[in-house]
Amino acid sequence: MNTYKITIIALLAAMAIAGRYVFQFIPNVQPVTALIIICGIILGPLSAILLAIVTTFLSNMLMGMGIWTLWQIISWCIIGVLSGLLSKIFKRVPLFITVLFAVFSGYLYGFVISLTNYQITGQFWPYYIAGLPFDTSHAIGNAVFIILLYPIMSHLFSNYAVKRFTIKNTN
Repeated sequence: MNTYKITIIALLAAMAIAGRYVFQFIPNVQPVTALIIICGIILGPLSAILLAIVTTFLSNMLMGMGIWTLWQIISWCIIGVLSGLLSKIFKRVPLFITVLFAVFSGYLYGFVISLTNYQITGQFWPYYIAGLPFDTSHAIGNAVFIILLYPIMSHLFSNYAVKRFTIKNTN
């Protein structure tokens, strides 16, 4: 991993943390999941995992740490790995596939977070079912953020692909 890629991940983490902080007044609507998906698709699963860990840890320093922090890291890492695998299936992932994956990721995130309650109380299904409206708002928020951010980010990251190719060929 080169310095340029680390810088991009740091900038994405700053965007995700600021976005999570700005949208905290709307339950479960924040751009973190969308940015992790975009990072996984364009930069790969390892970059998405790094982004998930840094974003979760730093944003929870602002918004509150707890047992859920570990589960947030796990769920966002799973989403990052799956989005990286999605980019391996498609050479260029279409926007509608990305939006569908973002909606699915909202529910996957809620499912993994619900395991926190099972870890503490031994009850899973009541907590998960009660959280479905929040998972739905997360899924809708993900779709909106993907529609807004994916075309812009994929265009900006196309410069990274060109720069990475020329750097490798000049050495």
